[in-house]
Amino acid sequence: MKETPLSNCERRFLLRAIEERKRLDGRQTYDYRSIRISFGTDYGCCVVELGKTRVLGQVSCELVSPKLNRATEGILFFNLELSQMAAPAFEPGRQSDLLVKLNRLLERCLRNSKCIDTESLCVVAGEKVWQIRVDLHLLNHDGNIIDAASIAAIVALCHFRRPDVSVQGDEVTLYTPEERDPVPLSIHHMPICVSFAFFQQGTFLLVDPSEREERVMDGLLVIAVNKHREICTIQSSGGIMLLNEQVLRCSKIAGVKVAEITELIQKALENDQKVRKEGGKFGFAESIAKQRITAFRMEKAPVDTSDVEEKAEEVLAAADPPPDLLSVSKPVLWTPGTAQIGEGVENSWGDLEDSEKEDEDEGGSDEAIILDGVRTDVGMEVSNTGSQEAPIVLSDSEEEETIILEPDKNPKKTRTQTISAKQEKAPSTTPVKKRRKKRTAN
Repeated sequence: MKETPLSNCERRFLLRAIEERKRLDGRQTYDYRSIRISFGTDYGCCVVELGKTRVLGQVSCELVSPKLNRATEGILFFNLELSQMAAPAFEPGRQSDLLVKLNRLLERCLRNSKCIDTESLCVVAGEKVWQIRVDLHLLNHDGNIIDAASIAAIVALCHFRRPDVSVQGDEVTLYTPEERDPVPLSIHHMPICVSFAFFQQGTFLLVDPSEREERVMDGLLVIAVNKHREICTIQSSGGIMLLNEQVLRCSKIAGVKVAEITELIQKALENDQKVRKEGGKFGFAESIAKQRITAFRMEKAPVDTSDVEEKAEEVLAAADPPPDLLSVSKPVLWTPGTAQIGEGVENSWGDLEDSEKEDEDEGGSDEAIILDGVRTDVGMEVSNTGSQEAPIVLSDSEEEETIILEPDKNPKKTRTQTISAKQEKAPSTTPVKKRRKKRTAN
């Protein structure tokens, strides 16, 4: 799976933040991320966390035949693996260019710098020597793999103990840890890599770049230094041209950072050795922070709740009622048995639209309405409504039926308005004549 590229907006945002001397995680220009070291139950097993970048280191040993040109020296072998669990871009079972570059840099930093006395690994000259193998597994990738890997490798080598051996003639005896205490390796110094990322063709410099900062950097400078400020190896990549002053400045910064990291490593080794001697609990399980869920445990509130009731009464007394409550309209009773919220508007349910009234005048002349068992024509009903004082006005449409709840209050006004509206729209003489003709024909 290919690595997801950064968008132009993200790239511009990162570069602009670097120009303003700011970083995404809040660090300063020369600040390292927090380093955490934890050890396993076996000797030579450790996990180093550099921020969110995690590397597992494991050291093993075995008796092998030495090389022909170095018959009295032991063998050191380093292997770094980039698992797909660390990042989706890493493909399993394939030697990528990044992996080859990291392995070579580790070998130059640790083996070529002679940090370990390889002659002390010889058991029988020309026949038996110890082969020390350092396996590094990247568990999570968040930038600056080489620094985390170099710290994990040197910590695992310092923590490792090889079995004790004895030679009697041609016979080599290997003792278990129960028979004899294991022997630590002879380490001269502890070289540690420090990475510097350059931006804008070397104008801006950052220490310990994160994964996003590595994507937008123009070049990378890696310097391996020990606490005595001795440069063990140096490598520049990215194709940028650096000045002598820039390299010297980076070397001074690396010396300060390596001294701090070396002190942290020594304290972690001393604490682990102290716990093992006292018989305490040790291992990866003990290094994990305990986070227990206590359902019945309640923490005390930091607020003083002694006089809450008195304060609440004072607040309620001083508070004014909200203005919305005062402006709520009260129900209006127009007649007994009815109620209305608010003033309301005129009732227009009985009024017909113009189009409905025209349709009614054209096609409503042939219809009849049956009321109380008597069949009455529409034209006769319109002409006779003026002489009747009924509270209900009938028409050819159900929408025009109007029921007046107040028969005592001006009933004649409502009926005359309905009749006058009908008389304006359609005259009653013509439809009456047509209807009479139809009756005679029948």
